[in-house]
Amino acid sequence: MKKQIVTLATTAALTGAFATTVSAEDHNVNSGDTLWGISKQYNVSVSQLKSVNGLNSNIIYPGQSLSVDGKAAEKTTTNSNVYTVKSGDTLHKISSSHGISVSQVKSWNNLSSNLIHPGDELAVGSKAAVKSASDSKQEEKAASSASSSSASEQKQSSSTASESSSSSSSESSSQGDVQKQFTAEATAYTAYCAGCSGVTATGQDLKANPGQKVIAVDPDVIPLGSKVWVEGYGTAIAGDTGGAINGNRIDLFMPSQGDALDFGRQSVTVKVLD
Repeated sequence: MKKQIVTLATTAALTGAFATTVSAEDHNVNSGDTLWGISKQYNVSVSQLKSVNGLNSNIIYPGQSLSVDGKAAEKTTTNSNVYTVKSGDTLHKISSSHGISVSQVKSWNNLSSNLIHPGDELAVGSKAAVKSASDSKQEEKAASSASSSSASEQKQSSSTASESSSSSSSESSSQGDVQKQFTAEATAYTAYCAGCSGVTATGQDLKANPGQKVIAVDPDVIPLGSKVWVEGYGTAIAGDTGGAINGNRIDLFMPSQGDALDFGRQSVTVKVLD
C-alpha cells in the first residue's frame, strides 16, 4: 500500500516539567541504547531526559550515565559544569554529550591540544569556566614541575587511546559487518495522524506494532529491507519510503507524536549492516 504518513520535520521541541514520580536512579548507557528506548523504560519523556541531563541533542554514548528522575535533576544541574575524564574519553565525545563545542572546552580549560587524561576535571559549563580562569595563574606556576612527568603522561595517553580504540572496535562488532556508512539528514514521523494508514511501503503495520524500529529511505541509497544502525536511534529496518526522502535523507518512525516533534531535524551517522 502507498504510504500516507506525515513527516513531522520541524525544529519545534516539546518542553515541560516532570509530572511523573519515579524512584531516584541513574541509567548507564549501553551499546544500542537510545533516548527514546530509555524514556519508555523509565516512563519519562525524551524531553525530560534531555532537560535533566543538559542534552541539546538525542545523541548518547555507551558508558554515559543518565539521570532518569526528577530528584536527580538538581544534582545534575549542580554537577554538570564539571566533568571528570574517564578512560576512552575524547574532547569530541565530551563536548557532544554536554551540547557544547570542542573549542569551548579547550578555551574554558586552557587546553592547547586535544590531549586529555583519565582523572582530569574539565569545565563543561560557564560557571565552572569562571573558576577555571581564576585558577589559571596557579596552573601556569605548576607547569614547570609538570614537564618532568610529561613522559609518563604520554605513556598514559597512549594507553587511553588504545582502550578507546578497543571500545570502538567492540561497539562496531556488536553492530555486525558494516556494508556502507555515511552521514544523513534525519527527521521523524508517526503513524497517528489524520488520514494515515500506518502501513509502510513494505507492508508493516506500525499502528499494530508501535514498538518496531523502522526508517523511511531512498531505495537507491539504502535498499528496502536492509538492516541499519542510526546514531541516536539504534538498529532498525529500512522498511518505508517517502516523497521527500531522497538521497541521504532518512525518516525515523516513532510511536509518539511528541517524540517525533522533539527529534526535529538532525545530522546523524548511518551504517548499513546488511
